[in-house]
Amino acid sequence: MTSTMFGAHSTTADVLTGIHLTGRTALVTGGYSGLGLATTRALTQAGARVVVPARRPDAARRALADVAGVEVDQLDLADLASVHAFAERFLRDHPALDILIADAGVMACPETRVGPGWEAQFAINHLGHYALVNLLWPALTTARAARVVSVASGRDPAWRIRWDDVQFARGYDKWEAYTQSKLANILFARHLDMLGATHGVRAFSVNPGWILTPLQRHLAVEEMVAAGWMDAEGTPAPGLFKTVEQGAATQVWAATSPHLDAKGGDYCVDCRTTDGSPTDSGEAARLWALSADLTGLDLVG
Repeated sequence: MTSTMFGAHSTTADVLTGIHLTGRTALVTGGYSGLGLATTRALTQAGARVVVPARRPDAARRALADVAGVEVDQLDLADLASVHAFAERFLRDHPALDILIADAGVMACPETRVGPGWEAQFAINHLGHYALVNLLWPALTTARAARVVSVASGRDPAWRIRWDDVQFARGYDKWEAYTQSKLANILFARHLDMLGATHGVRAFSVNPGWILTPLQRHLAVEEMVAAGWMDAEGTPAPGLFKTVEQGAATQVWAATSPHLDAKGGDYCVDCRTTDGSPTDSGEAARLWALSADLTGLDLVG
């Protein structure tokens, strides 16, 4: 475990103390809402130029109107053609990419099919980001010391990739689909780091903790009450949720901390790497091969 002075209650401002990102380019998917917005604000305040690709660029521009040092572009992670088009524009305008934070995601949505019939949570949370990293690989390697951070969730050893039916064609369960996509985020970061380390690209996955954000938009209040997240009046359970600045701290720390310069592939919680590897390298390689087959992209390495 990497020992730091930071912990569960540290904020983005805390972890960026003394860190200067002037001249660096960052990309934050989902960077105009919830944890992503807190991340974008923090990185720009430290001097970075932040690109925020958004499915709804107009909404992103409104949310970021008071944030200097940001550019917004169109990107729909559920649409591979959109990912290709965005990557072409990005590479034309930005020769190097120092930080990529894969923050955008969907949670526990009704059964939704995107692209060639892919299950939406696996497609948006994992495959879209897999494609994005592959297509932006030239800019990441040009940076020489780039970081990729995959925003996952709490890790349960019972989580599994549904190898015989990753798209949930046989019996959709919104929570099983969500946890599969979050395990995919962890496996992706591990294998990406293995492939990228010799090229100066290190990758991490993070668990931001419990935070109330628009990510819960598909959950009824009754469901969150039954889960013990809040009471019937909508008041959050005491001590359960972090602020967005606390929730975003771990991904900002993983993207910028000099203590991680010689590390990678780790799953990070509360601004610390966890002991051991939370994933199996064989599973990570298998997911990478599946993702390459589904997207037609295998450009890393």
